[in-house]
Amino acid sequence: MTFPTPTELDTRLLPTLHETLESEGTAQWSMKPDGSPVTELDHALQEAIIGVLRQVTPEYPVLGEEMDAEEQSRIFADATTPFWVLDPLDGTGNYTAGIPFYCTALALIESRVARLGWVYDPNRRERFVAVRGKGAWLGEQRLHPKPVPPLAQQTIQADLKRLPEALRLAFAQNPPYRSQRNFGASALEWCWVAAGRGHFYLHGRQQLWDYAAGQLILREAGGHCCQLNGEPLEPLALGMKSVQAGLEVAAYAEWREWLKPWFETAG
Repeated sequence: MTFPTPTELDTRLLPTLHETLESEGTAQWSMKPDGSPVTELDHALQEAIIGVLRQVTPEYPVLGEEMDAEEQSRIFADATTPFWVLDPLDGTGNYTAGIPFYCTALALIESRVARLGWVYDPNRRERFVAVRGKGAWLGEQRLHPKPVPPLAQQTIQADLKRLPEALRLAFAQNPPYRSQRNFGASALEWCWVAAGRGHFYLHGRQQLWDYAAGQLILREAGGHCCQLNGEPLEPLALGMKSVQAGLEVAAYAEWREWLKPWFETAG
């Protein structure tokens, strides 16, 4: 399989992204059938990015979040052809609320595994990227594991409302960590953990476009991840998956041991 380099993606995608973001200034939104918000910007970005990808890799189809489920399933089912997975605006709720924490996430998938992950934060102009087997970067900075404090002093990223009820209650009554955050853009949250911004990540329900790029970036930075029940995230699939992830191996192992009572009940 051939694919564009991170630099080529930057060169081709970034001007289009910023031009579309500037031209689609409205934050008006409507509700999708799954209860999540969608804006004109989501659709405009998806259309613009697909247009660029068709020029760069015309042989690879694009599975976009804002496509209908039937089209997504058709693209995903063709295991003989590599394809892109695109979340044009991850963090739409933040965008509509005026919170500057959202991103565009893109992953190239072959044989149900991610080969390239690319995530761009337009507010901070930060680009995270990973190539399978070759590492992960924030801009020109290679990402590596960093020292982590003891669990009781850690700051974790967790979307509590999407975790199993028993786990939420345990966190509320006797949290094992120092502090908890929820930023509201899954792909970018993966990247922040990969960059050492936070010590552990928990999420109960993510779609393919939420985690495909981010989990590769974390892995290539030296991190580790699986579902709450211990099952791997790859091979990739359509449908919901849960997440536990960390950058430093000893801290990740400590968290997995702490979460062990919930492994059998959290899918």
